Amino acid sequence: MSAPQRSSSALSLRHTNLTILLACLGVFTAYLPVVGVSVALPVIQQALDASTVELQWVADAFILPTAALLLTFGMLGELFGRKKVYVAGLGIFCVGSLLCLVAPNVLLVCVGQAFAGVGAAALLPSSLALISHVCPDYRRRSRAIVAWTASLGLGLALGPIINGVIVEHASWRWIFFPALVIGAVIVAVSMTALKDSRGSREPHLDIVGQILAIVAITTLVYGVIEGGSAGWTSTKAVVALIAAALALAAFVLAELRSSHPMLDMRLFASKGFSGAAFVMAVALFAQVGLVFALSEYFGLVHHASTLDIGIRLLALNGFAVLLAPLVGRLMNRTSPGLVLVMGLVISGIGALCVCFFHASTGTGTAALVMGVLGIGIALALAPITSIAISSLPRHLADTAGASNSTMRQIGSALGPAVFGAILTDRTLAALPEHLSTSGLNAAGQGQVEGVVSHVGIQAGAFLRLDTAPATEQALTAYGQSFTDALHVCAVVSGVGMLVGAVVAIVTIGVRKRAAHDSAPARQEAVTAVADEG
Repeated sequence: MSAPQRSSSALSLRHTNLTILLACLGVFTAYLPVVGVSVALPVIQQALDASTVELQWVADAFILPTAALLLTFGMLGELFGRKKVYVAGLGIFCVGSLLCLVAPNVLLVCVGQAFAGVGAAALLPSSLALISHVCPDYRRRSRAIVAWTASLGLGLALGPIINGVIVEHASWRWIFFPALVIGAVIVAVSMTALKDSRGSREPHLDIVGQILAIVAITTLVYGVIEGGSAGWTSTKAVVALIAAALALAAFVLAELRSSHPMLDMRLFASKGFSGAAFVMAVALFAQVGLVFALSEYFGLVHHASTLDIGIRLLALNGFAVLLAPLVGRLMNRTSPGLVLVMGLVISGIGALCVCFFHASTGTGTAALVMGVLGIGIALALAPITSIAISSLPRHLADTAGASNSTMRQIGSALGPAVFGAILTDRTLAALPEHLSTSGLNAAGQGQVEGVVSHVGIQAGAFLRLDTAPATEQALTAYGQSFTDALHVCAVVSGVGMLVGAVVAIVTIGVRKRAAHDSAPARQEAVTAVADEG
């Protein structure tokens, strides 16, 4: 190799590594608020006098636009340039963080979270597409995706710790400052360091498909939240869920008939792609939902501080970072499908172990169970993304990445909504029995039931009666009721993970694939369909 060729190769390698680094930093920044804001919800609730439903919307205000707009930004990146979408996403994310930083009420916090969610919707598919573009080799791309997934996990792990330290020493508002600063720095670097790229499809925006996708996702999550708070037969919940079903059906029909669909439904003919999409949604639903439930359990039953909650959840999210090198080697030496199934089974077992928690479970026991759950999640997340990206031709990386991230965010949005509804419903259902054996008199029991019915599960943060012994009895009954509800969440999460493992075995398989497989031979039919568009 001549000197100019070596110099060109070195420059190309440096650009590839820098692109991977910036993609990882982008997704790290986007995921800092996901769990970080969730563990700070009790502090936000007290500062802004928010209800349980309002707190659910603080979390879902971020996740909803992320889920609804991922496919749109994936298409925009393919049409107009991944770098442009990536940098624009970071800018919008920073605007949202700034709004949250100065928000005087819950409404503006939700608006800021929504802006940040829009930015995250642009970051996720564009960062994956940037990686896929500079890593045509399957093995190199798999390692880069493992790093990308580890960065996502690092954001989930460090968000609660950083926010816990901040709320211990400053106002809750400052929890949004680190992501704002990091995002602004990445924007400045990316403007000059990244090279732009785009897909090969003709410029065409599927406006009808996008509107229907937004309506379907938004009404589904809204219906679940309203069903949990106002009852599943309430008018709002029923209308929202019916609207979601109709919008979803209309979306599928529109995409099948469109000459330039936002999401080509024929791509789901790939068993690997469709299996990864389903498993991604189920796994994130189970993981994020259980993390939400555990955050509430540690805060409302154990009365742990925000920092303590973050430390307890570190074992769960931290393994995604620590095990990233091992996961990459396992994927290359065995198969992504086998690693995925192993991770889902371990995650399912870990989630079911939460059923052994009680109101006074010690930190050591909780950390052990969190560790098992975290190991499983670490093994599962990277293979899902790698399988989804690699199951389609490389020029469809935007579509694969956006679809994969959409399923991730749909699961993430439904998790807190469904698990929050379960916690509220089952806590209220179990409370009378535990109050009857608590030693409280009838008046005290009625007072506790009234407070919890009115305020929701957040009543555990400030439940007080006339005397200290009565308060202790009330909190004990509340803690036992909440723990009963947590057990139901654990069963839902664990069974969901195990169902995902079965689906992965059937659709993805566990056999090792060829190392050179950058566009799998078994996807020739899918490639042909994609090339027709």
